[in-house]
Amino acid sequence: MIQPEKIILGIDPGTTIMGFGLIKVIGQKMELIQLNELQLKKFDDHYLKLKHIFNRTIALIDEFHPDEIAIEAPFFGKNVQSMLKLGRAQGVAMAAGLSREVSITEYSPKKIKMAITGNGNASKEQVAKMLQNLLKIKTLPKNLDATDGLAAAVCHFYNQGRPEKIEKYSGWESFVSQNQKKIQS
Repeated sequence: MIQPEKIILGIDPGTTIMGFGLIKVIGQKMELIQLNELQLKKFDDHYLKLKHIFNRTIALIDEFHPDEIAIEAPFFGKNVQSMLKLGRAQGVAMAAGLSREVSITEYSPKKIKMAITGNGNASKEQVAKMLQNLLKIKTLPKNLDATDGLAAAVCHFYNQGRPEKIEKYSGWESFVSQNQKKIQS
């Protein structure tokens, strides 16, 4: 019997670095396709950064044809401006996925860390090391944003079929129907 194959794109949105990772899932096994990052430091204009996030996400979707996208949800911080910029980065990546009608699921950083290491307060380094062992990654990237993106994809794989309440959108219509309070003014 042929087991179904699925590709999951994980994204760690950011306006300095957007980390991403792709895994292929066959049955209960996963393998690494790609682990990388989009460097945005060289762009001064925030809107230009958003354009690059959108374009890179579209390019990843068009090249690898992921069945689903797992994205790290912004955590709550004290700096409102940073949160706003991070939310925009996440929104642009989500919009790219939705424009290609790829299902999107958000996970909190704590949930992702818990899924990978068993500890919701694990460090980026602990998450990266666990992923290195799980997926037989020879060399970890210098910046761990890429492994954070990969961690979102692996978390999504581990959470398949679990009835927990997670944000999931399959297109613009589902996003709008699940976010009526956010849309109405």
